[in-house]
Amino acid sequence: MKAFRIVGQAPFGSLRQKFSLDVIASSKDDAEHRVYSIIGSRHKASRRSINIESINEIDPRTSSEPKVIHHFREEIAAAGGAIAPVAEEE
Repeated sequence: MKAFRIVGQAPFGSLRQKFSLDVIASSKDDAEHRVYSIIGSRHKASRRSINIESINEIDPRTSSEPKVIHHFREEIAAAGGAIAPVAEEE
């Protein structure tokens, strides 16, 4: 399994908004299917109304998505931890 970042536009309510979603999938086609499924179920958007602009394989350490971090937790720990900047608390 690999981590993918999908960027695109979808209708959220009455507006079209950009989205970026990190998913775990075996291939780009599988990642595309998962994004259609996730956004369709969360926002009642049809596959035709979701425009995917790019699908890129990413290093799991750069993701902030909890599912990605959990799936690759052993690899992230072995590599020395996350690369993504941690937000500072005020």
